[in-house]
Amino acid sequence: MRGRPRGKFTQHRRLDQLRELLERHPKGLALNDLSLALGVSSRTLRRYLKEVGREYDLEPSCTRGGGKLLWRIPLRDIPRRVELRRTQAYALLASRRLFEPMRGTALFEEIELVMHKILSVANRPGRGPNAGLAEVNLEERFLYLPSETKVYSSKTEEIDELFQAVSDLRPMTMQYNRTGRAKDELVTVHPYALVWFRDAIYCIGLDVGRDEVRAFLLDRMRDVRCSTLQRFGLPENFRVDDYFQGELGIWRATSRQKIVLEFDAEAAPQLRNRRVHPTQKLGSLPSGGLRLTMSVGDLEPLVRWVLQWGRHARVIEPAELAQRIFDELRGTLANYRSPVTKGSRRRVSGRKKPS
Repeated sequence: MRGRPRGKFTQHRRLDQLRELLERHPKGLALNDLSLALGVSSRTLRRYLKEVGREYDLEPSCTRGGGKLLWRIPLRDIPRRVELRRTQAYALLASRRLFEPMRGTALFEEIELVMHKILSVANRPGRGPNAGLAEVNLEERFLYLPSETKVYSSKTEEIDELFQAVSDLRPMTMQYNRTGRAKDELVTVHPYALVWFRDAIYCIGLDVGRDEVRAFLLDRMRDVRCSTLQRFGLPENFRVDDYFQGELGIWRATSRQKIVLEFDAEAAPQLRNRRVHPTQKLGSLPSGGLRLTMSVGDLEPLVRWVLQWGRHARVIEPAELAQRIFDELRGTLANYRSPVTKGSRRRVSGRKKPS
């Protein structure tokens, strides 16, 4: 490719495109990928990189195993401007620990960079009774503490590739271990959404080989690769809420059935302020308890969830759900029917009663 590149875009527009490409790919892009994306020769692109280098301190870095040379803009140099009030800044800072499992990823670095900027806003002196108080360290006392945490330090590359694929609507390939399979399977996915549910990260996307939209668990992903050239269109009717079943997990119900549960007065206060499922309806019982009614497809997550409530919950319908819970409790009880040995009996009887 020689001479002026064809097309309606001017050099300034292509420079803007180059900046946008580098900002959207914090891990960097190879020279050939940038040339193809802009429709210019490698020689022209080098000239463009030199122009962009006047604004940013571009960093060339090699991929694993001495592969391609990637060009990227350091995260600290990517310009951003966010207008926030002090209370808004503290509200955002409260969620910092939510992202701790992603430490080591490019996504975590970006989030930390933003958090440091927000912290500078939060540390400004407040108004009213807090006027002049800049060193109150409220960010260390106004926190979100997740009930369960998982460390994804071994999955940093997978998270970066997955986030890039979701944000740019790009196909990705991966080795995936399906439930009950001895070997991993090569899968091509159009990733629609990235969901963090409880202590796990999921990708909801189209399994191209099976022509089926499903949820993929990050823990089972390996060798994730995001395409740098191809893109796909997000279906107009796609909604993440169709796959989110409240406390019951992430899955899509093709058919539903009515579920009726009753909770005693001791459990009622805990349940009253919880959103178990989008279809739930709560009703008061004369005993002071609550009746929970909802429409759910898969009963398996319900079995685990109802068992968490122990003696405080009872299944009214369907009978199949009640039978499953009965079988599960019978199997659990069988684990405690073995005779107690003399040594263990002495240890138990020797314990002090709790005060």
